[in-house]
Amino acid sequence: MLCTVNARFQHAAFGLRYLLANMGELESSTSLKEFSLGVRERDVVEQILQCEPTIVGLSVYIWNVEVLTTVAELLRALRPELTLVIGGPEVSHEWEDTRLFQAANYLVRGEGDVAFAKLCRDILGGRPPLGKIVQGGLPALNDLISPYSHYTAFDLEHGRIIYVEASRGCPFSCHFCLSSLDRSVRSFELSAFLVEMESLLERGVRQFKFVDRTFNLKSETSERILGFFLERYVEGMFLHFEMIPDRLPDGLKPLICAFPPGVLQFEVGIQSFNEEVCARIGRRQNFRLIEENLTFLKESSGVHVHADLIAGLPGEDIHSFARGFDALVALSPSEIQVGILKRLKGTPITLADPHWAMVYATSAPYEILQTSHLSFFDLQRLSRFSRYWDLVGNSGRFLKEVPRLLGERPFERFMAFSDWLYAQLGATSGIALGRLRGLLADYLGLESKSSPVGRAKAFVSATKERDGLGSSGLSNDKATLPKRQRRRV
Repeated sequence: MLCTVNARFQHAAFGLRYLLANMGELESSTSLKEFSLGVRERDVVEQILQCEPTIVGLSVYIWNVEVLTTVAELLRALRPELTLVIGGPEVSHEWEDTRLFQAANYLVRGEGDVAFAKLCRDILGGRPPLGKIVQGGLPALNDLISPYSHYTAFDLEHGRIIYVEASRGCPFSCHFCLSSLDRSVRSFELSAFLVEMESLLERGVRQFKFVDRTFNLKSETSERILGFFLERYVEGMFLHFEMIPDRLPDGLKPLICAFPPGVLQFEVGIQSFNEEVCARIGRRQNFRLIEENLTFLKESSGVHVHADLIAGLPGEDIHSFARGFDALVALSPSEIQVGILKRLKGTPITLADPHWAMVYATSAPYEILQTSHLSFFDLQRLSRFSRYWDLVGNSGRFLKEVPRLLGERPFERFMAFSDWLYAQLGATSGIALGRLRGLLADYLGLESKSSPVGRAKAFVSATKERDGLGSSGLSNDKATLPKRQRRRV
């Protein structure tokens, strides 16, 4: 049995489908079970044991390691004879002292497309490995059986994300990223890959998420893929790609512009506009070309641009991050994801720990807590900024309010709003849309007072007025609420 816990129901375990497709003669006796975060560990164990498997393979990522650790320990306690195999990015590095490794019989490191099937054959054939560690290696991509037939009718009917890949690896060495451990980019044979895409289209798939780290690395390949989908365009098609922000070959531009608005989504990892910080983390990028390319995409195409920034990189302070955020807002991408740096196991970012006083949380997702340039309190504020930005800036629900809120100093002004909003709510989740809309209107009304002194008095008054609010944002006495909110209650 192959098993994992996905971050959301809409996600489908791409890696497990590769393992299943490459089980050879064991495929017919191998099952795949997926769960989503929020599931009870005992329920996962119950469904696994009901199938009475001989071998269970758990696919472990940063988002499910805590859940799967408990699952593995329960399986070990209830069925000591069960062979438990773990694999995935979260256990391919720094596994030695983890509870999950202690509970497992074997660990497959790296790409397990071929190694897992061989391990199962050896175990079932009475030839188990002597040690617990099995090296996955780098399988020849064109020798692999493709996983796409293992997207089921259920997956398609329920709108689950269909992941595809035309290549693996990354030529860059960004210290915070697991792809920095790759030595090169390996590509699937393109004609065979496009045949698989044709098959998915014929089955009714309309939304494709490419997991390639560098979709636009080779212009010829990118042009063929975009041309393939453009020729077969149907309403409802959606294509997601990760894009190198400072590389947009001229041959791609006409193809990009030929797609209707909203069909293409480019995830653009900028991470920082501070050249010294970028050099410090092994990230090479041309900021002039980034500006030109994002401007082109904004003005000449219908591409939805999802741009990433990371807070907490070594040596970057809040003022530097603010300048980067303001610079990105000025380029007007469709969406800005403000992420907090995470210490992914095995990545070279740990080299910065001593010099830049990097302190991370010890449990997943291992977010940065403090650096030499950002205090714990700074990062707490930035974390709330990130969450509220998703709710307000990225949601698409406040298209008129956001420009007014940001003004000419986007970071400074949104941080002020973030601090104010947290003072009212004491929470960053579980906020009803109506409540958020009302608070945003209140804030913009308060901010419009004529003088800085007037604004300060209004903020103090509003905070006192809301002192009686609980964590839910509701008062037991509706008479203490402003008139606007009394009407809503």
